Amino acid sequence: MAGFVIALIITLVLVPLVRRRAIAAGYYDAPGERKIHKYPIPRLGGIAIWLGFMLALGLISLFMWHRELGSALPGVLAGGALVFILGLLDDLFNLSPYLKLVIQFVAALTAFGLGVQINNLDLPGAQLLVLNALSLPVTVIWLVALMNAMNFIDGIDGLAAGVTTLSALTLTVVAMFTHQPSSALLASLLAGASLGFLVYNFHPAKIFMGDSGALFCGFVLACIAVTGVLKTKVVVMLLPMFVLSVPILDITYSVFRRLLRRQNPFLPDADHIHHQLLKAGVGQIKTVTYLYSLCVIGGLVAVWYVNYLPIYVACLFGMFGLAYLLISIIRRIYPVSPTSDEPAAILSTPEKAHSSH
Repeated sequence: MAGFVIALIITLVLVPLVRRRAIAAGYYDAPGERKIHKYPIPRLGGIAIWLGFMLALGLISLFMWHRELGSALPGVLAGGALVFILGLLDDLFNLSPYLKLVIQFVAALTAFGLGVQINNLDLPGAQLLVLNALSLPVTVIWLVALMNAMNFIDGIDGLAAGVTTLSALTLTVVAMFTHQPSSALLASLLAGASLGFLVYNFHPAKIFMGDSGALFCGFVLACIAVTGVLKTKVVVMLLPMFVLSVPILDITYSVFRRLLRRQNPFLPDADHIHHQLLKAGVGQIKTVTYLYSLCVIGGLVAVWYVNYLPIYVACLFGMFGLAYLLISIIRRIYPVSPTSDEPAAILSTPEKAHSSH
């Protein structure tokens, strides 16, 4: 719990600082054909998420120096750093999708080499499947798929940050009560950092997380699922699918849709699930609410498997209440309106617009 609070406070403080620097440097996401927002929004919010996570981890480590934080921690941190730097470079310079994919595989291989590994799968109604030589490709594909899945859903205010917060909360509860303390710590840190960012990113957003934030959040969630959820003794193959249902559904839908249309699955479009809801006339807040609900349902099913549903429900109510309170406070301090003079101030800076997803 301490990790969650520390990461939350640090990120709440850092986001406005990062936002001001992004505006001053001209790093913003400009409106476009595939974009939902109507005026430029600063990006680079992933810097605040990553720093909030890392600084909180550093502070917690000072008080837990005598405890083992988990053998997979180096893999999570090293791979996460590579993914964050990759995303940041893409936010700044708009890298080739193929170069990004190569570096994502390098990050996943790094994490695998440092202990983030899926060694076996417990399939429903079947014996334990020991992967042996398949451990490497299964782990790498899982990590790469999940970081891209989170990047795919980062196309509407508050969706990726909210899904990360809810998924990390679920993973925290599952890891805590299945005796995975290091995974619980990492998940709580990510939940705090993503909630601290969500406060500024909820519609109407004042800042976007960019690829640096989306890829990092997806990667860490995927790693925690490997080091925490997949270590439990219940129907483990299904648990991460439930916890991460929203990004998994979206990337599956997107890849198959693009392949059926004979399109490149790595190139962006405006036909993700959240885009389809918006085209159907559902507003942004209702769209993220529906997808949050799907994420909560998946979390409820996952926690039901480990028999800690009442505690999880209490945590959910606490999280939603805290989010509502913080968003209300930030809206009073930093009011956002399409008619404000901020967009003009952003447009007056040298243009370094960026297109993603």
